[in-house]
Amino acid sequence: MYHSIRLKSVYSCPASDIPEGVHLPEKWKLAWHQAETLNALRDPSVDVVFNTAMTGDGKSLAAYLDVLQGNCRAIALYPTNALAADQENQVNDYIAKFPVVDEFPPRVNRLSGPMLEVYAESEGLRKGSAIASRAGNSEVLITNPDILHYLHRGAYLMGDKENFDKLWNSLDKEFDLFIFDEFHVFSAPQVASVLNTMLLIQATNRRKKFLFLSATPSESMLNRLKKAGFNSCTVDPIEAKKYQFPKTQLDAETLQREGWRQVARPIDLKFVSMEPTSKASETWLKENQELILNYFLEHPGSKGAIILNSIAAVKRLKPIFEGCFAQHNLTVRENTGLSGGQEKAESLAADLVIGTSTIDVGVDFKINFLIFESSDAGNFIQRFGRLGRHDKNIDGVPFDGFQAYALVPNFFVGQLFKDKKAVLNEGEMCDRIHFQTLIRENYRRINNFEGYYKRWGAVQSVFLGRKLNQGLVKSSYKDSVKKFQQSCEEVFETSFGRVFGKIKGWSDEWRHLTGQKSGSPIYEEARTFRGSSPLQCGLYDLTESNDRDRFKTYDLPGILSNLEIEIWSKSAYLDKLKNTAERTGQPIAKGRFKHCLGFMKLRGYREERLNWKFTYPGNLQPIADTYKVQILLGLQIWQPDNLWVSSINRQLRKQALVCYVLRKPAQEVRSRLQLPMHFQIYPISDETSIHDSNAPYSVAFGQSALLIDTLAYRFKRDGGELWVV
Repeated sequence: MYHSIRLKSVYSCPASDIPEGVHLPEKWKLAWHQAETLNALRDPSVDVVFNTAMTGDGKSLAAYLDVLQGNCRAIALYPTNALAADQENQVNDYIAKFPVVDEFPPRVNRLSGPMLEVYAESEGLRKGSAIASRAGNSEVLITNPDILHYLHRGAYLMGDKENFDKLWNSLDKEFDLFIFDEFHVFSAPQVASVLNTMLLIQATNRRKKFLFLSATPSESMLNRLKKAGFNSCTVDPIEAKKYQFPKTQLDAETLQREGWRQVARPIDLKFVSMEPTSKASETWLKENQELILNYFLEHPGSKGAIILNSIAAVKRLKPIFEGCFAQHNLTVRENTGLSGGQEKAESLAADLVIGTSTIDVGVDFKINFLIFESSDAGNFIQRFGRLGRHDKNIDGVPFDGFQAYALVPNFFVGQLFKDKKAVLNEGEMCDRIHFQTLIRENYRRINNFEGYYKRWGAVQSVFLGRKLNQGLVKSSYKDSVKKFQQSCEEVFETSFGRVFGKIKGWSDEWRHLTGQKSGSPIYEEARTFRGSSPLQCGLYDLTESNDRDRFKTYDLPGILSNLEIEIWSKSAYLDKLKNTAERTGQPIAKGRFKHCLGFMKLRGYREERLNWKFTYPGNLQPIADTYKVQILLGLQIWQPDNLWVSSINRQLRKQALVCYVLRKPAQEVRSRLQLPMHFQIYPISDETSIHDSNAPYSVAFGQSALLIDTLAYRFKRDGGELWVV
């Protein structure tokens, strides 16, 4: 049974005035939010700009307008390499269409970890020199926040032989604008890293501009920026009532005559009620193949996408739909974060794509049919935003509308339609803004880990402050160190002295555990951008058609649950990588495999998830009762029918793992703490509970452990139950 509504079209207000000196392609007009963003970036009193325009309303053009006029240089930061590559194409398309202001159009270069490694090797350069070379020859440098973070903590240098600021100082001086796109996908540790980098730039350089796209700033974020002395401006078309939702065709035509631009078309949306189980959506899709196929048969020329939460589900469903669609000369491809270049290119020509990634969907791959899962309100809105972004034809073939199916938990459907306080009526016409508000208010909310900033954010600050106060750069940044420290202490509501004490405590514990005189994995973990990957394995994916795309990494828990694998040696894996690169004549980056726990061949995806758990060789109760992040040694995997797990355990038990152990089962912790769907917390047993059917403890590793700590250190025991105080 479905519950249906219809979403009205959305029109975006045009700018009343074009900012001075802006030259646009013929017949192009700026939206209100694009002109306001440029005006804010040009305002000398504004440091930070947030643009919260809807998906599809041209936020990217707003970001690059001044670059296209030849007025500034920008570093653009995207959370995934796939999105960065997509935006590189977008910027180059802008450059091709915009009138050339001077003799030389802006130069665009992209940097990722694998690209940097390959570029450095091919040019015979060190990574630091490679970065300097690419940056120095760019008006637009497209990369990810990870690289920016590591640059500012002194990575890619030859140790103490080179100044700590050698790379980032020149970079910060040469580029005027720092663009952060899709900022809402970052969790607290990444946001803290971005704040630390901004504070370092502020303390050591002249004023820069920071632009955040797709990010509605929280009050706490705005307050932190204010404490640090940043002046912020939010360009919010919704708040300014710069969107209209015409009820009739006559209303729409009136808006068009007045220059309003249509950014979203009407959509028929059906909510499909799902049991909250891991394979509910997959089962529904299998059972409704004919319904999906019939849509394509009844609407010739249609293009569609199925967007799911699980890569394993995508891999299992793809051959099923391929067989069903092939009988009618329709093609099915996949689109996941693990998909290689050839697979991605083929997906753009398919009739139906099945994947976990939304890159290209609704943009290069135009669709009029969408089925999607979601894990929370933000995820729902982002995926639904892939639909209705273009006119009613695909490659010249007309169609009669947009159709979407949302596969959502039954409790959510109840809150929207069935309960006494239901907020939607069957068949209702709804505007997009009101609809998104209802989704945010009624769908599953996830924890924002607000306590992370005060408890862990300044660990990076202390590290950066130490580096500014050491060696050859000490005299250059004498005043900057004091300014940086004061700003960090204000933003993260702590003192450097208190953080120094924590770091010393971690070092003492590490020395007691291992005999090593300095350092601590906890300290290392707290000052990384995305955290370490102690459970990451190298995979050779035999299900991938392109040889070069077969070399991947995958976390061990996902392998244990979903994959059919064969153990391989590291030397054999790297030999295969080298031979493949030589045979194809194209280098393959291998740095990501340096610290892998194991190496395997991926032969297929399991139909059913297998159970497994971590085990600890001692008693976990005293460890859990400390309520703190700590280092554990000796952990292993328990999965009795697994023939290869012993070889992984030989490596795993040697690992010193940053952990947080809770005396509650993993599923209960997920529910109580409102953890995101893919949050890395797992079941674990000790010597007293190894044979229990359900592990009584749960464990989080690395950055996840730090996040759990921001909540769990406030727990108390009350009647045998765990409550947040």
